[in-house]
Amino acid sequence: MIDTNQLDIEEKIKKIPHLLKYMGSKREILDFVTDSVGSLNVQSEWLCDLFSGTGVVGGTFKDEYKVHANDVQSYASVLSHTYLLNLKGQLTIDCLDEIKNKVNTLVSDYYNRFQKLNFNYDDINTFKKLQKIEKAQQALISEDFDIGFHLFTKYYSGTYWSYDQCVWIDSIRAVAEQYKSKPQYYPILSSLIFAMSYVSQSTGHYAQYRDVTEDNMKDILSYRNRDIWVYFERKFIELIKNVNGKSQDFRVTTLDYVDCLRIIEEDSIVYSDPPYQSVHYSRFYHAIETLVKYDYPNISFKGRYRDDRHQSPFCKKTTVKQAFSLMFEGVNIKKSHLALSYSDTGMIDLDTIINISKNSLKGYTNDILTKNHTHSKMGRSDEKNQEVKEYIILFKRN
Repeated sequence: MIDTNQLDIEEKIKKIPHLLKYMGSKREILDFVTDSVGSLNVQSEWLCDLFSGTGVVGGTFKDEYKVHANDVQSYASVLSHTYLLNLKGQLTIDCLDEIKNKVNTLVSDYYNRFQKLNFNYDDINTFKKLQKIEKAQQALISEDFDIGFHLFTKYYSGTYWSYDQCVWIDSIRAVAEQYKSKPQYYPILSSLIFAMSYVSQSTGHYAQYRDVTEDNMKDILSYRNRDIWVYFERKFIELIKNVNGKSQDFRVTTLDYVDCLRIIEEDSIVYSDPPYQSVHYSRFYHAIETLVKYDYPNISFKGRYRDDRHQSPFCKKTTVKQAFSLMFEGVNIKKSHLALSYSDTGMIDLDTIINISKNSLKGYTNDILTKNHTHSKMGRSDEKNQEVKEYIILFKRN
């Protein structure tokens, strides 16, 4: 017998192509999320994805609800816009040639202006040669570039990406601005985010780049030789071929979660997937936040982090309980329903969450759904994966 529910979720996933290696992404358990939200059995018009991250949850529900996608990080708004638009109905493959010509023009101009900057990896065959060329690029942080759109070339050459890869990143980012009010804008940025993720020599995020060693030099060289445009083009084509839908009304915001809850529609379904542990997402994805803002920020430490990185109260033992309390209060004031994702490896345990909810969510019933899941640690320890128990706690207003 054909599992129609499985076919349905597979069709939905096709409409939300993968864009970013992301800690805690719900892509692999979307069936669990959609089934859980469906089991609320309420007739809400709006669904608010309160911590949207990669945007896959909002993208999955766009045919069923008006979606309000929110996340305090700017890159998340780009990903959500990409999924919530009807790209298949607005763009054709022909626009890619125009984009490519514009990018090639800027890349050529860059190389013509800075001919002395030549970092060729073709003849690198020893550890010392590779180390030397990497350090030479890292030193560009002290150079003055008299050209627009040079942020990544200056800040990140020889770190997560090579100088040449950064020239392409800057050039594609510059071209994106030419489409700021057009449907090409968001898929250009999203495709670039994808390309950066899969060309970077780091472990899947941007907490730190890898220093060259004799053991890893071949692996790092393989990433240095990857072509940004190849990855960009492949993803751009996939997006405009697959991202479609009914394009119901949607809203994308970059607000603190407390602010967002004040402006959601009453009787919404709020899907909340706050950070589970002490790691701040702004540390792991600062580089793509800078790509989107493109504001030449003050940076520091080896990872070249933004000085204004957001610190989530859900990631601190001293503030996590109050953070949950404020979330429950916001949902209650808006007379809405809540589907809360969490895990048995979170900052606080399930019983504590339920006890906190009782102070604010009066007149609500709750139901706890559970799924075993393998969570990727994204290179943060010797163990690549961790077995966890994922919860979705449903709070339904009576």
